[in-house]
Amino acid sequence: MMQDTIYKTLQASRVQFIRILWCDNANIIRGKAIHIGALSQLVDYGVGISAAQQAIPVMHDAVVAETGLSPVGEIRLIPDWNTLSVLPYSTGHARAIGDMMQNGSPWAYCPRDFLKRAIATAQAAGIEVMAAFENEFYLLYPSENGLGVEPGDRTVFASTFAMDANLAVINEISEALLAQNIPVEQYHPESGGGQHEISVHYTRALSAADYQIAFRETVRAVALRHKLKASFLPKIFAEQAGSGCHLHLSLWQDGKNLISETGNVPGISKIARAFIAGILEHLPALMALTTPSINSYRRIRPHSWSGAFRAWGYDNREAAIRVPSNPASPSPTQIEIKTVDASANPYIALGAVITAGLDGVRRQLEPKEAIAVDPGSLPQSEREAKGIDALPTNLGEAIAHLQTDKVLLNALGKELAQAYIAVRLAEWEAMKDWTLKEEVKLLLERY
Repeated sequence: MMQDTIYKTLQASRVQFIRILWCDNANIIRGKAIHIGALSQLVDYGVGISAAQQAIPVMHDAVVAETGLSPVGEIRLIPDWNTLSVLPYSTGHARAIGDMMQNGSPWAYCPRDFLKRAIATAQAAGIEVMAAFENEFYLLYPSENGLGVEPGDRTVFASTFAMDANLAVINEISEALLAQNIPVEQYHPESGGGQHEISVHYTRALSAADYQIAFRETVRAVALRHKLKASFLPKIFAEQAGSGCHLHLSLWQDGKNLISETGNVPGISKIARAFIAGILEHLPALMALTTPSINSYRRIRPHSWSGAFRAWGYDNREAAIRVPSNPASPSPTQIEIKTVDASANPYIALGAVITAGLDGVRRQLEPKEAIAVDPGSLPQSEREAKGIDALPTNLGEAIAHLQTDKVLLNALGKELAQAYIAVRLAEWEAMKDWTLKEEVKLLLERY
């Protein structure tokens, strides 16, 4: 998008500030804003941020020394003007996603560049990845219950009463997403009182991660306009459903979906099986990237539809990877990874899943047999015989797996891997003995 076009677009919408956003290694969305009066000087060079921004944990704005970063050093956050959108919920503001650059080149610590590199690796193998993040979130009121919030209603899954009770805020969220050219597909109240799910249409992988940033921002901002707090925190209430952010993926080549080709396993192609096998092989390490919060592991439990076991299956919501069926041919056309939540940096999470899947394709891996039952209902001996094992039950275990996963570490690159793991370790050490109440108090508004 040329400078004149950008300026005219913003001027016509009476924009005063353009927010340039990034998502850091604590998976917090941050931004700095350019005033439209300074746009001509900054349109090509963005805004400066400290290199130490990628060294900050979720607890506080203080540098984790083990990241290898310090307050010394400056990088540029360069807007990707293709992501420019006037914000329908913040009068006078627009938003663009930023790329971290140093000396005119992508910075080694940039999460968005990591996803771009994973996409390029897939393209070199003749594969285009399409994706969508499927978000669950809570709408909350202030309370004195010890957590500071309570659910916006007390309804159950798919309650039409909840639809009517939350009509205004849900409709405004939908309208705001559509105004940003993010296509909305479905909505329903989820199992937790005050919990909701809105799904958006799939798109190319980079845009899917950009959509996820915009989605989180939009839901939270619109909720505030209705005097509500929206939170994507994986587990807020001990006795209510957790919030996931399931990742849907499909593989394409020359305009053809590769998932639904026939193969040795009916309905799923050889390349799809290999991709699934790669994800399953790396899944314990992947979870440090896809479920990276200390709080994430309170959601991932057997019999809770969250994928607590390393297994896959057709239409099996207890398997970590579900292959959804379609009502008409072709079927299936996608895979769903359930061990993902919205406390994840979408660029890192999606880039890592692509990396793991491509490793399976490169090595021509075969997954274990598809599971048609809840793996948590099987005796331990039967799970072992079927090659099904429990996934990490806390962040510390997932970090330990990531530290030894050469495929993921090499893909991340030395610098990003070091900084990311150091931030995760700092969070684990600080919060590993916290109660749910303590986690919620800190993390509710972070995510």
